[in-house]
Amino acid sequence: MANVIRLRKGLNINLKGRASEQVSKAVVSGEYALVPDGFVGVTPKVVVHEGDYVKAGDALFVNKHYPDVKFSSPVSGQVVAVERGERRKVLCVKVKAEDEQHYQSFDTLDVKAAEGSQVIDLLLKAGLFGYINQLPYAVSTNPTVMPKSIFVSALRDMPLAADFEVELKGNEEAFQTGLTALSRIAKTYLGIGAKQQAAALVNAKNVEVNVFDGPCPAGNVGVQVNHINPVNKGEVVWTVNPSAVIFFGRLFMTGKVDLTRTIAVAGSMVKEPSYVSTLVGTPLSVILDSKLTTNEHVRIINGNPLTGVKSSLNDFLSPCASEVTVIPEGDNVNEILGWIMPRFGQFSTSKSYFSWLCKGMEYDLDARIKGGERHMIMSGEYDKVLPMDIYAEYLIKAIITGDIDRQEQLGIYEVSPEDFAVAEFVDSSKLELQRIVRDGLNVLRKENA
Repeated sequence: MANVIRLRKGLNINLKGRASEQVSKAVVSGEYALVPDGFVGVTPKVVVHEGDYVKAGDALFVNKHYPDVKFSSPVSGQVVAVERGERRKVLCVKVKAEDEQHYQSFDTLDVKAAEGSQVIDLLLKAGLFGYINQLPYAVSTNPTVMPKSIFVSALRDMPLAADFEVELKGNEEAFQTGLTALSRIAKTYLGIGAKQQAAALVNAKNVEVNVFDGPCPAGNVGVQVNHINPVNKGEVVWTVNPSAVIFFGRLFMTGKVDLTRTIAVAGSMVKEPSYVSTLVGTPLSVILDSKLTTNEHVRIINGNPLTGVKSSLNDFLSPCASEVTVIPEGDNVNEILGWIMPRFGQFSTSKSYFSWLCKGMEYDLDARIKGGERHMIMSGEYDKVLPMDIYAEYLIKAIITGDIDRQEQLGIYEVSPEDFAVAEFVDSSKLELQRIVRDGLNVLRKENA
């Protein structure tokens, strides 16, 4: 019997443009790119050159500080470009896909009888280990520190987020294989939602299943860690995206790296929001081809509207993005009287607008902040939407002032930037809370190195 954890704090934001459960035909491109920025905390060192031939599963770059952690190509073909930005920062490695795909061959593994070290070694060889993140610091982990536990959250409850149950269809065996493999490394916890009914989730084997019943951000893996097995100073837990668990399972079953995934193409500026099957690194221009209602005044987001990255049609699908969302930019909106208007179609957490009377209403929100940065007032509004046992506002102030001792006392080792996404949405001070938390974690990581 799964353990049920009920959360009261949080906020569900019902945005217009949620993807229907229909899965469109596979999106195929002639060129793909792996973007290092999709792996937080990794300093890439490119190990290929323009003109090189690679197979799917061959390394394109490695983590400079941990060279054993490789990042593999999603396709086979010719490396056509290594794009760099300021100070020669690696932006992406592009591969022109050949018509007939060839895969690098790796060993298969009987995960039920395997040792944890064997699982880690195969993930390292195949270039998939970098898909595992860790707390503290919310960065891609390294194989030198073993975790006390591993967490997988199959609940995606951010606005317009993809439903993992759609992606799970047809991948149940690979998902269970991936979970079993992780359980050979350390005790593994699977978090699911109260409304999720897939047998592969509810009856998952070799893991402890916990049901989270509550509003967003109940699906955040950091929230789940906080309620089940909190991270203390000196401890490490690994967190794994459920899509990556499927990648792992395919590797152990077939000996091949297959980065195919099902993502949601959603948002009010998408003609028919739905799911598509594609590869990590697919150009967004191909994914969104003929799907937008207009190409002007739109915000394209690699991910969901709260935690995703602002992108353009020239960018590529992030390794960890489960959706591509498109909402109005709002830069062409001119309102008479501004906030004084009744605003029947606008969302408000304080019931300032009459729209709160319309239960179940879908909101077509744009990307405007609607106000400038203001003084931080200790109002407790963060605590209302953050279901974690921390004093969020005091932690943010400690990060801003650079008080590391205070940050540690207030639980910075337990949090990741995405945990503050909903708090950032409701913040009347208009602070970039996710950026502040990320900067604080980066400083702490450097200090403790």
